[in-house]
Amino acid sequence: MVHQDLLHHSIQAAITAGDAILEVYHQEHIETMAKADESPLTQADLAANAILMEQLGLTGIPIISEEIKNVAYSARKNWEECWIIDPLDGTKEFINRNGEFTVNIALLTDAKLQLGIIYVPVTGVLYFTNSTMTAAYRYDYKNELPEMEVLLEKSEQLLPHKSEEELKVVGSKSHMNEATLGFIENLKKETEREVVIESVGSSLKFCLVASGVCEVYPRFGPTMEWDTAAGQALCEAVGLQVLDAKTQLPLEYNKEDLYNPFFIVN
Repeated sequence: MVHQDLLHHSIQAAITAGDAILEVYHQEHIETMAKADESPLTQADLAANAILMEQLGLTGIPIISEEIKNVAYSARKNWEECWIIDPLDGTKEFINRNGEFTVNIALLTDAKLQLGIIYVPVTGVLYFTNSTMTAAYRYDYKNELPEMEVLLEKSEQLLPHKSEEELKVVGSKSHMNEATLGFIENLKKETEREVVIESVGSSLKFCLVASGVCEVYPRFGPTMEWDTAAGQALCEAVGLQVLDAKTQLPLEYNKEDLYNPFFIVN
């Protein structure tokens, strides 16, 4: 079980990183660099990463991040706990200025997710698990973060939902592919409900399922651990599962290979 102070500290870190992202977002020109894998990188990614590395580093817990050269598995495999962070998830959405990008923070202890935070800088919407991973919440942040007890009181609890008429599937804005479309076609054959597709960027897809806006999120494309850890924590806290599409087992973290298998959230 996570201490409330640690949860509050990591929420504050996410918001501070979000503020740094917005400073770049509101500039007239967003300068873009290309990483080794050709994915885009901006000053916002680097600024948010620096803040999270500093703030979460204060806890003494090691960190896996998208924006650092991560520690070799020979050392990582002995970690009892670690942060898994994506300082700016949805860099393409950030560059396109559509607001659908997030700050992702998760904590892993003894191979189990212990907390998840997804913060949406443009809207100030904050999604977070409680310290016991038995519930998740949504809070509309406005310039000041209250103490943990007040934050929980003022937040709306996330509840998954199944509609009688529609089966809502959330897909990616940037990564919709043949395998995903095939999965959706199969759903249409298996259900009498109308299958409706929602598209959204970044880890917001997990938030839509955890909050009951959508019911299923299939991902048949490449993702890394930092793309999914916070979202999986949110989903697990509300009683949903994030399962490897082949093995039907929950996704694992701090693996030797930080790539995820294809997965389905439902």
